[in-house]
Amino acid sequence: MSNITPRRGQADRGFSAREPYHAATFAKKHGIAASDATRIINTHGSDRDACDKAANRLK
Repeated sequence: MSNITPRRGQADRGFSAREPYHAATFAKKHGIAASDATRIINTHGSDRDACDKAANRLK
């Protein structure tokens, strides 16, 4: 049995919200070009919500 448990009230999402997306993963998720994904990630940094919103506006 593992000793690692999520903190009370927090689910283990499998990623850190503070880590920036990888451009290839982000591009595939949103169906956009890798160059556009790289530009969005460079503009918005590690803010995943802002990156997702920018990608949705691009579609």
